[in-house]
Amino acid sequence: MDRKKFIKTGILAISGFYFLSTDLFQAMQLKNDRHEEKIIDAPIIIIGSGYGGAVSALRLCEAGKKVIMLEMGLNWEKSGLPFSSMLKPGKSAAWLKKKTIAPFMNIFSLTPFTGTLDRIDFENINIWMGRGVGGGSLVNGGMAVTPKESYFKEIFPDLNADQFYDRYFPLVHKELKVNVIDEQFLKDCPYYKFTQVGEAEAHKAGFKTIRVPNVYDFQYMEKEYKNEVPRSALNTEVIYGNNHGKNSLDKTYLKKALKTGNLEILDLHSVENIKLNDDKTYTLNVRQIDTTGATVSDKIFNCKKLILAAGTMGTLQLLLHSNAVNNLPVHEQIGKNWGNNGNFMTGRNWVKPLSGGTGAKQSTIPVGGIDNWDDQEHPFFTEIAPLPMGMDVATALYLLINRVDKKGEVAYDVNAQKLRLDWDESNTSKMRENADYFIKKMNRANGGTRSHFLFNNGFGADVCYHPLGGCVLGKATNEYGKLNDHDNLYVLDGSLIPGTIGVNPFVTITAIAEYCIENLIRQNEFA
Repeated sequence: MDRKKFIKTGILAISGFYFLSTDLFQAMQLKNDRHEEKIIDAPIIIIGSGYGGAVSALRLCEAGKKVIMLEMGLNWEKSGLPFSSMLKPGKSAAWLKKKTIAPFMNIFSLTPFTGTLDRIDFENINIWMGRGVGGGSLVNGGMAVTPKESYFKEIFPDLNADQFYDRYFPLVHKELKVNVIDEQFLKDCPYYKFTQVGEAEAHKAGFKTIRVPNVYDFQYMEKEYKNEVPRSALNTEVIYGNNHGKNSLDKTYLKKALKTGNLEILDLHSVENIKLNDDKTYTLNVRQIDTTGATVSDKIFNCKKLILAAGTMGTLQLLLHSNAVNNLPVHEQIGKNWGNNGNFMTGRNWVKPLSGGTGAKQSTIPVGGIDNWDDQEHPFFTEIAPLPMGMDVATALYLLINRVDKKGEVAYDVNAQKLRLDWDESNTSKMRENADYFIKKMNRANGGTRSHFLFNNGFGADVCYHPLGGCVLGKATNEYGKLNDHDNLYVLDGSLIPGTIGVNPFVTITAIAEYCIENLIRQNEFA
């Protein structure tokens, strides 16, 4: 008996049935075909639990709609398993990998587990993503940055910028529980020496710095510094998840959506492909897995309305793969206008080596940025990033966010059965020029060397945390995210942004999702 037949005739019996016995989903039907595949009918399905999916779920549930959310990653809160720290990687450290996959210093072996951090490797760029209920909010640094209004208008000329800056951005800040670190605490806390040094050296070099808001609860951080509560940001927790302090989506939007009683989240459910039916409904082939990645059950979901919020790369994978295997209609703009949000990592060594460097103990939550956006020749925003290695390495780490003047394109390689990304050094040449300018200016003013310790020749052009684009709002979709050539399929995630927004993007993704879902509900799209 082959493996697939064994799975279908053996261990399928019970695992996916429980949620259907609740009052919430009595209207949903479960039936078995002769292969015993589970077939589940639902009115609205959201794929993905990141920013766009979480917003969509909350607003639809508040409107009285019943929603199923499919998430390929683990529900960590429900599992009871802890997140691991950067210095002691454990189960949460990587998605089904045998070794850690952080941007550098991957010296830790792992037992494959459905962890929080994943990476897709292309020829010229590596893209990191979050896995789990909460998506990227589980693994990012929480920097809640609102884009420059002038750049927002440039990127989205057809949107009403006043409406976003007066309404949607403030709404998002409230829902995400954005706050700002107390300046006195920042000054007194030795865990922020890297920020203090970074800002002082930036000022000496003639750069302007800004205080960056965050979703991490800084009142909690002050308590953890006093050892009044368990430590998280001050215990090297961030890219593998935070056990405390951080207001990730499972603690904000998704928590509120679940409280309505209208949302069911099914974790460890990986959508393999999508089929458009003759009646304009959708059929999803879904693989339920366990924490080792093994298949537990094959399921079929049917829905009237489908929202793709699987993150930029996840949404593009679903659309382009489904087009290849099921002839799902995809508009000619799908895959175009992709960008890395101008991400370019760099660093400096020998930063104040005789006076304590950048600090032996560092908070994982960044709060400082360098704003050089108004420099017409070298426009960029730079995150003064932590490097919590448990010792002082006299190293400053920076994530530059630049314009993306030359966009890439994502396509599907039918033979290899995976995405193909048209992206090379020509796409990042201006970003490299900006990074070179920045590092040289910092070193001339303060001393130090370009960081060969972290990156090849001191540059990390292949590091991407913020993939954006491929389903651009108003091009691949209508003005509110309904996919062109479809009546009941919507995209609400970072793929709506055309490759760049000039700052860490999740505040903008969330605001655009709020704007889109509000208008889609108003137009009775989900009636």
